[in-house]
Amino acid sequence: MDGTGPRWWQEAVFYQVYPRSFADSGGDGVGDLEGLRQRLDHLQWLGVDAIWVCPFYPSPMADFGYDVADYCDVDPLFGTLEDFDRLVADAHSRGIRVIVDWVPNHTSDRHPWFVESRSSRDSPKRGWYVWRDGGDGPGGRPNNWRAAFGGHAWTWDDRTAQWYLHLFLPEQPDLNWRNPEVAEAMEGVLRFWLDRGADGFRIDVVQGLGKDDELADDPPGSVLPRSTTNDHPNAHPILRFIRRLVDAYPQEPVLVGEVYLLSTEQVARYLGDGDELHLAFDFTSLYAPWTADAWRAAIDRVAAELGPIGGWPTWALSNHDNPRHATRYRGEAQARAAAVLLLTLRGTPFLYAGEELGLEDAVVPSHRTVDPGGRDGCRAPLPWDATESHGWPGAGPGGAWLPWPPDAATRNVESQRADRSSVLHLYRRLLAARRASPALRRGSLAVLASAPGVLAYERLAGPDRRVVLVNFEAAPTEAAVPGDWLVEVSTEGGPGGEDRPYDGQLGPAAAVLLRPA
Repeated sequence: MDGTGPRWWQEAVFYQVYPRSFADSGGDGVGDLEGLRQRLDHLQWLGVDAIWVCPFYPSPMADFGYDVADYCDVDPLFGTLEDFDRLVADAHSRGIRVIVDWVPNHTSDRHPWFVESRSSRDSPKRGWYVWRDGGDGPGGRPNNWRAAFGGHAWTWDDRTAQWYLHLFLPEQPDLNWRNPEVAEAMEGVLRFWLDRGADGFRIDVVQGLGKDDELADDPPGSVLPRSTTNDHPNAHPILRFIRRLVDAYPQEPVLVGEVYLLSTEQVARYLGDGDELHLAFDFTSLYAPWTADAWRAAIDRVAAELGPIGGWPTWALSNHDNPRHATRYRGEAQARAAAVLLLTLRGTPFLYAGEELGLEDAVVPSHRTVDPGGRDGCRAPLPWDATESHGWPGAGPGGAWLPWPPDAATRNVESQRADRSSVLHLYRRLLAARRASPALRRGSLAVLASAPGVLAYERLAGPDRRVVLVNFEAAPTEAAVPGDWLVEVSTEGGPGGEDRPYDGQLGPAAAVLLRPA
């Protein structure tokens, strides 16, 4: 952090909303913007600071909104621009900021830009996308790149007798950011949402923006999709251009990049010299196994890679593309301990809607699957109450647009709000503790010596001090801390187990947040 003090996004807790699955106001079984607006009281009560709203643009839904057909409108499935305006106004009145999901690497093949681009080789928008003649390799494709959901990253267009590039589905052609007209058009998109009050952008597939002009082959035998290996210097001038644009807006918009490169060192480069992304998702935390050694290594690696450049970490346990952590860690006790970890690490945490209920992935039968990437389970609708429809007008026992997650009769907002020992109340207590503690919001982090299987660390900001202990083992253990401490938040026993002297004992898969006595 610089001498001006922390920025709002460094101290904030973000909450990711997948609009289809959050709340439905219209009775069609699909969540929408008005449903989200009507449930803002839940987010205010929970204590989050900002919401990241996944795509709600007009789309053919080949990739459920990440195939954008119009960047400056709302799909009727999700409502209208006026609904978006009301959502922003009501969120701001509650002190909650709104982050829009922006998809700049590719459009839908139904977007007017691409329709025009593929109409003729002489089209004025031909250069807006990546078109190439055939090569000498198998099938005559320009290179051997593979697409994210399987198959090749090139599709043949009969009308103009060329191939177009798509790092994802054929219905998602890649834009050519080397063309200044693309940058100009996207500047207009960003200004459109910023002028409507958006507080920033989560940027999809940031590492895809810069591409090798030579389009060189991947190494022989490579099986990884190009979307997870593409990492070219061409991306960085684009990000600096975007950063200059948003920095001119008074609401201090944040740029949060999905940099899907499984190397913290590579991800860190997308922060630039403090002049590119503000925050870059490092998915270390999504793939770290549930062991103390793995998480200790993850913390050390993030500090080593981001510390020297003054970068600010991000942490997430679940999202719309990956199995929920309650499913991965196989147990509510582990999911509770993971909540303590996520909300007390140094950096900006991102919650995924429903993790505050301890939701696991839904079991989706083959005849109900819809997603090309097999991600339906983590996108199941959020249950609001214990009724048959779980607060979704018109939905029945089979679910809304997807089946309900497991145990929806008890893992719902209404039931858990009535139970002060629930996962929901644990998250609320953790968020309140974080808000009240400068050490947790912005302080330093030092890993402490601890018993085998236990991760211990101290957070410190001036006189404010906290210690966190997480037992990754399925057996109780002794984890003493020098000095006198009180349990501020515990995963065991609900609020009755808090505000008591810490006795140095941790239960199986338990975690505690301690403050000085």
